[in-house]
Amino acid sequence: MPSNARATSLTRRGLLAAGGALGLGAALVACGGNGEKGSGASNASGKSGAWEFKDDRGQTVKLASVPKNIVAFTGTAAALKDFGVEVKGVFGPTTVKDPKTGAVKPDVQAGDLDVSKVTVIGNVWGEFKIEEYLKLQPEVLVTDMWEKDALWYVPEEQKAKILKIAPSVALWAAGRSMPAVLQRHADLAASLGADVNSARIKADKARFEAAAERVRKAAKAKKGIKVLIGSGTPDTFYVSAPARPTDTLFFQELGVDLIVPDKLDPTGWFELLSWEVVDKYEADVILLDNRTSALQPDALKAKPTWAALPAVKAGQVFPRVTEPVYSYAKCAPLLEDLAEALENAKKVA
Repeated sequence: MPSNARATSLTRRGLLAAGGALGLGAALVACGGNGEKGSGASNASGKSGAWEFKDDRGQTVKLASVPKNIVAFTGTAAALKDFGVEVKGVFGPTTVKDPKTGAVKPDVQAGDLDVSKVTVIGNVWGEFKIEEYLKLQPEVLVTDMWEKDALWYVPEEQKAKILKIAPSVALWAAGRSMPAVLQRHADLAASLGADVNSARIKADKARFEAAAERVRKAAKAKKGIKVLIGSGTPDTFYVSAPARPTDTLFFQELGVDLIVPDKLDPTGWFELLSWEVVDKYEADVILLDNRTSALQPDALKAKPTWAALPAVKAGQVFPRVTEPVYSYAKCAPLLEDLAEALENAKKVA
C-alpha cells in the first residue's frame, strides 16, 4: 500500500501518496533535450561515454553521456546514494517539522540523504516546482512506479511539461518481490557509474540474504502467528492486501502468515475499516505504517477500539517501512526487525 490516501483511484493519485510558471515555455526550449547540461553531483566511478538504460516501463533512455544532473523521488534518491550515486534534486517526502520543537529533520523516506545538500523541488503530494527543476538543468528524472506508467509523485497535471525538460526512468515499487526490485535499483546505479560489486555493497547484500533466511526460519517456527499490515488515519484503518507491495509479497514468499483482507476497495490495495470494526481480523502481530502521513502508536492510544486489540495489549505492534529505500543496506534491517518480531511473538488473537 503506497499510501493510506490510495483509497480512491490513480487519477487522484494522492491516494497512493498521503498519501505552469511564468516564462516556462522559453525555459523549456532552452533546456530541451540536447544533453549538454551543466555539471552536477559527481557519481562513484566517474563513468564516461554514452548512456543507455531500459526502465521498467520498457522505455529506453539514451544520452550522449552518463547523466550527472539527476533529479529523483526522495526514496529512489536515497537508494541510489546507498549504491554510490548522488543526485542534485529530489521530490517527495524529504523533510518534516518536529511538532514539539519546530526543528526540520529528514523524513523517514529520505534515508541517509543529506537533505541540506539537495534541492527539494517538492516535499508533499502534488508539489513539484518546475522553475526550481529547470534551474537544476536536469538530464534525467528517476522515480518509482506503483501502477503501470504512473510516475510516483510527478503531478499528473504537470507531467507533460515536466517530461519535456528531461527524460524519465521509472522502476517498479509494486507487483515485484523485493529482491527483484533491489536488483533493478542496483542495475540503474551501475549504469550511472556506481561500483555495485564493491566490498561494502557485497556485505550489505549478504546481510540482506541472511536476514531473509532468518525471517524464513522464524516464520516456520511460529506457524499460526497471524500478521496484519495496517495504516491508521483519524477516520479509517487501512488493512493492506499483501500481494502487490514488494515487501509484503516477499514476506509471504518467506512463509510469513499475512492476513488477506476479504473486501478490497476498488483500487485493490486495501480494505477500509471504520474504527468501530477495527477488530474484524484476528491478528497476533500488527505491522503499522511508519510514514509521517499515518497515525503512529502514541496517537492511536486515544482510540479505544485500537487499544483493545489483542496485539496492541500484548505489545506486538511494530513499525512497517511502507515505502522502503530499495538498497540492501536499508532493506536488511527491515527484515531483521521482522524476524525479531516473529521470534518473540506469542499467539494472542
